[in-house]
Amino acid sequence: MKLVKTLALCGLGLFGASYAIAVTSHHWYAPKQEATVNIQDPVLIKQGEYLARAGDCIACHTAPGGKEFAGGLGMQTPLGTIYSTNITPDKKTGIGNYSYGDFERAVRRGVRPDGVALYPAMPYVSYVVVKDDDIKALYAYFMSRVENVEQENQASTLPWPMNMRWPLAYWQLAFAQPREFTSATGMDAMVDRGAYLVEGLAHCGACHTPRGIGYQETALSDDKKGNYLSGSVLEGWYAKNLRDEGTGLSTWAEAEITDFLKTGRNDRTAAFGGMSDVVAHSTQYLTDDDLTSIARYLKSLPARASHPQQWTPKEDVTTAALRAGDFSAPGAVGYVDNCAACHRLDGRGAARIFPALAGNSIVFAEDPSSLIQLTLDGAAMADTPHDPMVFKMPGFAQLTNKEIADILNFIRNGWGNHGSHIKDSDIARMRHLIEHKPVHYVPEAK
Repeated sequence: MKLVKTLALCGLGLFGASYAIAVTSHHWYAPKQEATVNIQDPVLIKQGEYLARAGDCIACHTAPGGKEFAGGLGMQTPLGTIYSTNITPDKKTGIGNYSYGDFERAVRRGVRPDGVALYPAMPYVSYVVVKDDDIKALYAYFMSRVENVEQENQASTLPWPMNMRWPLAYWQLAFAQPREFTSATGMDAMVDRGAYLVEGLAHCGACHTPRGIGYQETALSDDKKGNYLSGSVLEGWYAKNLRDEGTGLSTWAEAEITDFLKTGRNDRTAAFGGMSDVVAHSTQYLTDDDLTSIARYLKSLPARASHPQQWTPKEDVTTAALRAGDFSAPGAVGYVDNCAACHRLDGRGAARIFPALAGNSIVFAEDPSSLIQLTLDGAAMADTPHDPMVFKMPGFAQLTNKEIADILNFIRNGWGNHGSHIKDSDIARMRHLIEHKPVHYVPEAK
């Protein structure tokens, strides 16, 4: 009995010590950095507005149908839904009472003014490299130009004990160490600017870099293994490989990347899912120089050692077969019935209207998740001033799992494409994910 009591007391002591270290760690791990900022400076405000666009703040902190920056966007995680918070200058429910030091520590270090750690859904592991002057500009913009909205934050649906915040301090100690942006040797100014945007405010790695066992990004800048920006799955969408290698951007010219970021389309493909929101709310507003710098930096990322540098198509035997009325291949009939009217028998679609399937890297991507979700649920293109019409692909959830798998395998291996095999169970898993997408929080108007 004494041994049990002793062990219990030791356990309580260890828990208490662990808790105490966690809740006080921000004092030494992320000390507050106060500074005087003129939040009425029009030059600073304009810069801050541009940087907020570059950081895509509005997309994450605005729920569909909700007010800008008021939060409520539901973000799907393996454990439950996390809702984005109100970052308007409302003093009751937003960030209106934040000093500059509070703001800086929340954005770059992921710590609230009360010392509580933020969920890493907030990409502070990327924002930590953002320069002081840029953080000050953001603070001026949010405090003086963003519309004030009183809207309470929505609690997550994470179950206990996973909803406890204090253990996140240890996650930050392990995976969110302080660092500064450093340019690679030999980079020119344009590539250097692109690297700063991609690694920092644009936080491209948050979606496009694989996650580790702790749900941490396995690389925060270009690394020897080539994990950085090599592709990852988030909320059922495969954020494609952005490295200059076979299934990445090797088939894309620099001008095609900038066109895609500016308009959400190019002659070969179109943005969909979360990337459509990124274009609509963020990249279409960036200057041509910044878009070029991003494209140039991405094209500078070398292929991984175990992956081909270039993608080589096989011989196209699909077009001739379909035009000759040979629909014997599995999925061929389904493709002609459901897809060919838009994407054509040669799989080339129509430039800027119906994306090509032949030679489209998202079609033969290593992970077919995006292709499956797009086929089941449909998606709309980004709305930008460049193109007069916004097109939406309908979903085909009415087809059976086998029918969809056959069609997608036909597409992934047609017209010279070559991709891995999709099973019926892959379609079933995506159906389940789509059915359990989070419901966004938008309070009824009073």
